Amino acid sequence: MVRKRITKSLAVQKRARRRIPGMSQLLSKRPDQFSLGTWPGYFHKAKGVMVWDLDGNRYIDMSIGGIGANVLGYADPDIDAAVMKAVRLGTSSSLNCAEEVDLADLLCEIHPWAEAARFARTGGESAAMAVRIARAHTGRDTVLFCGYHGWHDWYLSANLQTETLDAHLLAGLEPAGVPRGLAGTAIPFPYNNTEQFLANYKKVYHDLAAVIMEPIRSQWPTDGFLETVRACTTESGAVMIFDEISAALRMNSGGAHLLFKVTPDMAVFSKAIGNGYPIGAVIGRADVMASAQKTFISSTYWTERIGPTAALATLKKHRALDAGKHLMEIGKLVQESWRRIADRHGIAITISGIAPLGHFTFDTPDGAELKAFFVQEMLDRGFLASTSFYSMYAHTKRHVAAYSEAADRVFAKIKRIRDRGQPVGRRLRGEPAAMGFRRLA
Repeated sequence: MVRKRITKSLAVQKRARRRIPGMSQLLSKRPDQFSLGTWPGYFHKAKGVMVWDLDGNRYIDMSIGGIGANVLGYADPDIDAAVMKAVRLGTSSSLNCAEEVDLADLLCEIHPWAEAARFARTGGESAAMAVRIARAHTGRDTVLFCGYHGWHDWYLSANLQTETLDAHLLAGLEPAGVPRGLAGTAIPFPYNNTEQFLANYKKVYHDLAAVIMEPIRSQWPTDGFLETVRACTTESGAVMIFDEISAALRMNSGGAHLLFKVTPDMAVFSKAIGNGYPIGAVIGRADVMASAQKTFISSTYWTERIGPTAALATLKKHRALDAGKHLMEIGKLVQESWRRIADRHGIAITISGIAPLGHFTFDTPDGAELKAFFVQEMLDRGFLASTSFYSMYAHTKRHVAAYSEAADRVFAKIKRIRDRGQPVGRRLRGEPAAMGFRRLA
């Protein structure tokens, strides 16, 4: 075990604090979500499951896998080769790229219920696009939602009346900058809570434009839950939207909803479908998608070539490899190791999430300190690791075995410190990890 020097990384973090409000463009990559002062924060190179920081330290990434974007692994040679060919041919011009038509065909082939597609470059804007299309299609305003769907006004408006996003995203989010006229237009319901969904549904039945939800996240759907949502949207004429931004390609080579045999009217994709290259997609029934023509949805960089090229290459390789099977296997091994290690050392944790998108929390009052200590000690052992693990196809059983051995040593160290009656927080070189961001359990 060697303590990593991150002098260059910390210098850049200092500059970022001065120049970039919030320090990062993505909350989930902010160093204070891990351990401010020890988490390197910035990368120089990434390949497979390996990441090199600005100081030249090399790590095995057993953390968030690019926030789920790099489903095959970093700098996958086949995806990069397809992209570089597109770069050499030119990534944009006054004409459109034909790859977007190929991608539309492929997504509709994988999801036979879908007949049309529109593309963007990020998940949040794709979800916002889907909600806009649904409102245009129905001529109604109200949206019922379950889970996390981005940062846009339609979603954050749920907090204009009460802090209703506390259980869905981040406690205490202020809807500053969101027009107050949107109050009451987005209403949440908890996952697998059919009773709460039906209560909300009855209240807004006549003005319900859409229900948008993740088909699966931290738990499997209970019998009848998704079917009830489907029946109600059909009854009311509302649009049912599955947000597949996180779940897609984790268990199969399409949307997770294909496993549950519940057909939506629209589905939203991003993250994994580009394996690290920006791409977002909205697919749906032809009549619903045609309503995109009733409203104005348009952007210059939605027409560039790299995103569709990367998505085509990723989807084709993912299907050829049956990558979802491997992702599930690796994720299960990691969750089993968490359970085994915690039991061995008598440390209370709660494990949640589907296997390829797993999480654990320390069930103690000093949970923030324990998380930061775990991050710090795993870094010293050569791992980017936190309390989440997103599996990539490049992960192998050898990576899991090495990670499990290191995690076992860290948990043993936590137990020794506690047995001496000492607070773990005194051993931190950085600051305790922020504990706010969470998805609906």
